[in-house]
Amino acid sequence: MEYKFYLTCRLKFGESAMMSSSGRAALLSLALWAVAGAASPAEPQSPPPAAAAADTYTPSPENLAARQWFQNAKFGVFLHWGLYSQLGGVGKPGLAEWIMNDAEIPARQYQRLAQFFNPTGFDADAWVQAIKASGARYIVITSKHHEGFAMFKSQVSPYNIVDASPFKRDPIAELAAACQRHGIKLFFYYSQLDWHHPDYFPRGSTGNSSERPAAGDWDHYIDYQQAQLRELLTQYGPIGGIWFDGWWDQKDTAMRDRWRLGETYRLIHQLQPAALIGNNHHQAPFPGEDFQMFERDLPGEHTMGFNTAPISELPLEMAETMNGSWGFNLTDDDYKSTRTLVRTLVQAAGRNANFLLNTGPMPNGQLQPENIKTLGEIGRWLQTYGESVYGTRGGPLAARSWGVTTQAKGRIYVHVLDWQDPKLSIPIKQAVARARLLKDGSPVAMQRTREGLVLTLPPAAEGDIDRVIQLDLAESAR
Repeated sequence: MEYKFYLTCRLKFGESAMMSSSGRAALLSLALWAVAGAASPAEPQSPPPAAAAADTYTPSPENLAARQWFQNAKFGVFLHWGLYSQLGGVGKPGLAEWIMNDAEIPARQYQRLAQFFNPTGFDADAWVQAIKASGARYIVITSKHHEGFAMFKSQVSPYNIVDASPFKRDPIAELAAACQRHGIKLFFYYSQLDWHHPDYFPRGSTGNSSERPAAGDWDHYIDYQQAQLRELLTQYGPIGGIWFDGWWDQKDTAMRDRWRLGETYRLIHQLQPAALIGNNHHQAPFPGEDFQMFERDLPGEHTMGFNTAPISELPLEMAETMNGSWGFNLTDDDYKSTRTLVRTLVQAAGRNANFLLNTGPMPNGQLQPENIKTLGEIGRWLQTYGESVYGTRGGPLAARSWGVTTQAKGRIYVHVLDWQDPKLSIPIKQAVARARLLKDGSPVAMQRTREGLVLTLPPAAEGDIDRVIQLDLAESAR
């Protein structure tokens, strides 16, 4: 995830056989040409500025329908899984997936981890069933994180889980098949930043202890990236979209404007028109992007130090961890409670955003049992209150100190999270026919005032996470 977030957590939680370059370049060029199925590579041209993605973008009808589905889904599960999972943060709290950078491990030594990566406990169906039981409607998995290791079979790089590890299986293929069987959409996280690839040069703000060559062909690296994206978009059936991360590594270098985003985004939309593109760059969305994401902050909040971009009109998503790390951390037991996570889900929905909740699978390929338990508890809450989340949009009121509102056709849901008084005044102008508790349908007394509506709240029951009151609008207000 974002480097500034890494620094924030580091401060908070504590420190935590090569061929010649010409031969490598010739081999990679041939591989890229073969995978792309194109004519010989053209001479590189000066790319347009990437900050504006070079061109305008008109989403297709399939893409617009996918955006609607995404906004209705409201809840997804993030999976950070890679070579770093084996080290588990080496006994330190913080961001375990950043261990290559944090511990300053050279790429030539870090890549040895692939020889020991054999997650024989991986069961794609077990993963998807546990995630579906949480009420999540989609999954995002790291196909390649900053370490540069592909968690899928890649023809353009032997540095992948099938060719470089004793596991010899493609977990992305197995997960894609399980998602299709169980009706869950699958998105692929893909790191634009790469601490392993020699052509990711000049280096940005991270990975500077990797001991890679002090030279490289940037456009060659972008070609490599696009070839891997082509694999992800053509080998695993229909996918939900691509979740990019790492652009920020070059935001203070000349490469900031040389990512060739317009070209990359067109490739994705051409191969899968319904696939959604998001980029965790913490800028205003670039043309070609289909949703805007916020890392560990609700839209409009700025607690992590980098979510400063204005809120766009695109679908929104907030990503959060279950403890302090995205990847599996052996010693980080500081798990957020089910209560905290459900309330964050509700707060996100009230701000018209999805909630993407992360768990880091263990080195053996299994999900952490503590996280499976929490996911199940979230699912049970959603069985009762899901209609106030799924398919809704942000309510008519901006977030208040007491909670948020969501809305669907003919209904407004009042989510009372923090309010001790028996009466709650809300400035809702729509005509309301009746108010009732969502959990059991019991009536809630209400009184119309000049300012809006006053609800007489029932006392909060022990264990209540959110008192949800459904307001049925009068026909004239629908």
